[in-house]
Amino acid sequence: MDRENALNYLEPLENRTRNVAVQDALAEMVERAGLKIGDRLPPELSLASSLGVGRSTIREALNRWEGLGVIRRRRGDGTYLTANVQTSRGLIPTMVRLEGEALLRLLEIRRTLEIDVVRKATIHASEAQRKEISRLGDILLKAVNGGHPWRKEDHAFHDAIYHASGNPMYGQILTNLDHALERDVNSPYNRDAFGLGSFPMHKDLADAILASNPDRAVQAISEVIDNVEFEIRAILAATKDS
Repeated sequence: MDRENALNYLEPLENRTRNVAVQDALAEMVERAGLKIGDRLPPELSLASSLGVGRSTIREALNRWEGLGVIRRRRGDGTYLTANVQTSRGLIPTMVRLEGEALLRLLEIRRTLEIDVVRKATIHASEAQRKEISRLGDILLKAVNGGHPWRKEDHAFHDAIYHASGNPMYGQILTNLDHALERDVNSPYNRDAFGLGSFPMHKDLADAILASNPDRAVQAISEVIDNVEFEIRAILAATKDS
């Protein structure tokens, strides 16, 4: 491990406006210096100087890492790694890999919450709520199958389930989780095609809630999450050495 000389692994960047290049350079520094979880990164000023960029550029890159759960800042103490960082040598950029790994950590939390909220919604939903969830599920699938934008419909469908659980905090927490991890506009995890394989299971979920069958509903939401996890891991597989 070469924590003391980590800055030696940085070289000035030719294009000072490329935030992705900064993030890639930092990831390479972490890997080559052998920095591990719990290790402290060099100060922002030192990073900026070594890369030949402004401190604001470094801060923006670190803000991105913090949003991905890669680092943790301690006021007056420094910036520490909270996740392992490895550069990608395959077809996918390093930041896509870091995004995917962050999504997997987030999905682990979502799985626990989604299973609980779906079970409660299936048990406690009124007849009117069950019919509304089924109706919104049909609208969602119609949008998906027609190749139309579907995010608004997906939000309405899941929001109806959260509301039917009888605990509005579920919806607030899960919505905040969605917003907690900012994805790059060009990220493969931000494209309409991402997660499409899970939508047939949304029909199973709506039908199970309509039939008041909590075990079937839990199985359906588990399969939805399993499918999303599979897609993330498939993208991450492309980051491995060939």
